Amino acid sequence: MRTSHEVLLRYAELVDGLAALYGRHGEAVLYSLHEPAGVALRVAGGNRQPGAAMTDTEQRLLTELQRRGGNRLCLTHQRPGGPVRSLLQALRGPAGELSGVLCLHLDLSAPLHELMADLLPPENERPQASAENFSNNVEELVTLTVERTIETINADPDVANNAKNKQIVTTLFEKGIFDIKDAIAMVSDKLNISKHTVYLYIRQKKRDDEESSPHNQENP
Repeated sequence: MRTSHEVLLRYAELVDGLAALYGRHGEAVLYSLHEPAGVALRVAGGNRQPGAAMTDTEQRLLTELQRRGGNRLCLTHQRPGGPVRSLLQALRGPAGELSGVLCLHLDLSAPLHELMADLLPPENERPQASAENFSNNVEELVTLTVERTIETINADPDVANNAKNKQIVTTLFEKGIFDIKDAIAMVSDKLNISKHTVYLYIRQKKRDDEESSPHNQENP
């Protein structure tokens, strides 16, 4: 019978494949929960190396996974750099004991065009009939980004209720959402505000960026 450690090692190649699927803003880590517990056996993507310990966030998510008593936990949460979509998959040994955990993280604060570049095939590899599929994928990705941004900011207690819509538009502007066709109309509908108001928030953001640029801050 295979040992728990041997079972874990069977997932090592899967780590590389999942990191490649997520792209440059994704990270996949395989942790052993044997002694020494919480040590990474395999890492792909991100800046960590094998032998790294579980982060405080991963430990908290693992505790939540064990509390729920399931084998999988998938959720969006906040890290210092911004929102992250994480998946924790429990890995069990021959006797059903929890022997390891596979962690996947996708940085949702990354620029939208970079996420799209990793998730969609290169232009020269797309089949002739892919134009419609490309459009659908873009629309789905924009919708997902808008919804997650709204959810994150609405849940942020540091943002006043009367400033949430402006903050949402500003954050989406920084992500490059409004470079995509019909994004302003979509955001307007989602926030139940006029397109004129969305344009106003965008103009204010651009003006603030110009005023804070190094060129404008030079002493006369």
